[in-house]
Amino acid sequence: QVQLVESGGGLVQAGGSLRLSCAASGRTVSTLNMAWFRQAPGKERESVAAVSQSGGRTYTADSVKGRFTISRDNAKNMVSLHMNSLIPEDTAVYYCAAQPWGTLPTIPHQHNFVSWGQGTQVTVSS
Repeated sequence: QVQLVESGGGLVQAGGSLRLSCAASGRTVSTLNMAWFRQAPGKERESVAAVSQSGGRTYTADSVKGRFTISRDNAKNMVSLHMNSLIPEDTAVYYCAAQPWGTLPTIPHQHNFVSWGQGTQVTVSS
């Protein structure tokens, strides 16, 4: 069983930056496909970025491409989401998720992932 704990959310002005962190326990992140999702009020949960078990493949949603980057620190057993040039439309609860088997999907969907953190709120003011 994988436990995930996110941190790093908060309130930021448009154009600013935040780094979200996801600490994993129960299994090493190098054996997991890891992803960040977000869910805004009234909207479906959507994938933002993901990295494969090997680290050789990553996914970044078109809406955040060029602004968000996912990274993994095997030594700390953590995954991070680096968010730059934030816009109000990035406001959402951000979730870390893990998939312990299989290949990272070309476009990750929430149904592919079985372990979830509690979420961290990101609010971008205009």
